[in-house]
Amino acid sequence: MWFKNLQIYRLPAPWAFTPEQLEAALAPHSFVPATSNELLRQGWDTPRPNGGLVHVVNKQMLILLGTEKKLLPNTVINQVAKARAAEMEEAQGFAPGKKAMKELKERVADELLPRAFSIRSNVWTWIDPVNGWLVVDAASPAKADEVIKLLLKAVDKLPLESLRVQRSPVGVMTEWLQADDAPAGFTVDMDTELRATGESKAAVRYVKHSLDPEEVRRHIAAGKQCTRLAMTWDSKISFVLTESLAIKGIKPLDVIAEKESSTRNDEERFDGDFMLMTGELAKLMADVVEALGGEAKA
Repeated sequence: MWFKNLQIYRLPAPWAFTPEQLEAALAPHSFVPATSNELLRQGWDTPRPNGGLVHVVNKQMLILLGTEKKLLPNTVINQVAKARAAEMEEAQGFAPGKKAMKELKERVADELLPRAFSIRSNVWTWIDPVNGWLVVDAASPAKADEVIKLLLKAVDKLPLESLRVQRSPVGVMTEWLQADDAPAGFTVDMDTELRATGESKAAVRYVKHSLDPEEVRRHIAAGKQCTRLAMTWDSKISFVLTESLAIKGIKPLDVIAEKESSTRNDEERFDGDFMLMTGELAKLMADVVEALGGEAKA
């Protein structure tokens, strides 16, 4: 298994909370399937079939937030309510008023909910208590916030902080492009976004397109700054670094694929791949932080 996106947070290193303590904290908030009359249900689920809520490999912890959401679009509710309102108008001789229409829509929603389709989604979170990382595999901060909110609810006084660095990712990425030079251990790939800081909000995106240094410098001279930059780390992992310090679009390269477990046992393969992923991503994150001037301390 490999995380695709990293929303990165900091814990004290080392973090003394044990897997057993975390399991006990998550248990009262474990996932239970939604009832027929519930629109949304969230809770902590088991990362591995028939396992506990905290899966541990080489001191690294893996937890899973499960979400079940019923699909009940407003267009469907409005369509049924409109038909009911027409029937009421024909029966009583006048159309239902604003308040009656609101109540009608609420009744229709309650009637349709038990027949609505359910969609199940999962968000993985990796906790590295040794190096003090907490990483949510989410493409957006909003999705990561859902995980963090429920984690803070479960774990009393969780000493969690956002990752902060000494230098602005936007400023540093722009410098790398302007100098046509990546930091040691990194190479710049063919995807990037340059965005104007003024009112124009003009933007230029390169997608699978070689970056011409002179052309990029002209955009920078015109006031644009780099907000997304595709890179490769140590010839092992390609990714996109964003202005918010998220790491997205992670792809392990062939040199990593060759190391991945080839055992036929699903559990051993999962654990082997998880151990490989956490080991490499911990080093990647440390190198990204160093390239951005190190961590900013309070």
